Amino acid sequence: MDWKDSIHGHKFIASFSGGKDSVLALYKASKAGEAIGLIVMLEEEGKRSRSHGMPPEIIRAQARSIGLPVYTAAASWTDYEKEFMRLLETSKLQGADVLVTGDLDIAGHASWNEKVAENAGLKLHMPLWGCDRREAVEEFINLGFVTMIVTVNLSLGMREDDLGRTFTHEYVKELVARGIDPCGENGEFHTTVLDGPIFKHPIPVRKGEILKDGDYAFLPLELEQMNDR
Repeated sequence: MDWKDSIHGHKFIASFSGGKDSVLALYKASKAGEAIGLIVMLEEEGKRSRSHGMPPEIIRAQARSIGLPVYTAAASWTDYEKEFMRLLETSKLQGADVLVTGDLDIAGHASWNEKVAENAGLKLHMPLWGCDRREAVEEFINLGFVTMIVTVNLSLGMREDDLGRTFTHEYVKELVARGIDPCGENGEFHTTVLDGPIFKHPIPVRKGEILKDGDYAFLPLELEQMNDR
C-alpha cells in the first residue's frame, strides 16, 4: 500500500495534534488536496488534547490561524477509536474522501490509521511516511515553522530545561549529540507549533509553571489575548 499517493484534487480531513509532524503533514497535503477540517481528540474531561496535553483554546487558535474548522471529541482510551470513527464519518458527510496523518514510520500506527480510514470509507494519505526522521525535522525548520517543546519524558534523556525550547538546527544537533531522536517518535517529547507558512499569524502564548507526573514534565501554555484581525 502506497500511503504517499498523490491526493491531488481530493478533499481531506487531517488528524491534528498541534505538533510538528501533524502540521508538516497538513502543509504537504494542502499542496495537492483541499483540507476541510482538523480532527482533534481530547481527554475525557475535554480540558486537554489527548496527544499533547494542549488546552482546547490553543488548538482553536491554531485552527483559526490556519483557517480550518476543528472537529473534536472527548474520549478515554477505551472509546477513543469509536469517537475517532464518529468524527471521520462526520467529515465524510462534509465532503472529505481522504484522511491525512503525520505518521513517519511506526507500522502499528499506520495499520490503525488504515483500518479506521477504510471503515469510514476514506482513503489514507500519510505524506511523511518513510521520511528520514532528522530530514523531516530539518525540512520543517527550513520551511519557517516555529515549534516549542511542551512535554518531555525524563526517562528517555530529556530534561526539564528542554521545556519551552524552540526548534532550530542547532537544537536538533544538540538532541542528536545527546542520543535523542530529533523527531521524538519514541515518545521523548511533544511540541506545539506556534507559527509557520500555513499560519496567517503567530499564536501568542504565555508559559505556565512546569508540572511533573512520574517520568513526565509538562509546560502548560496559555493563550494570550490577540488584537482583532
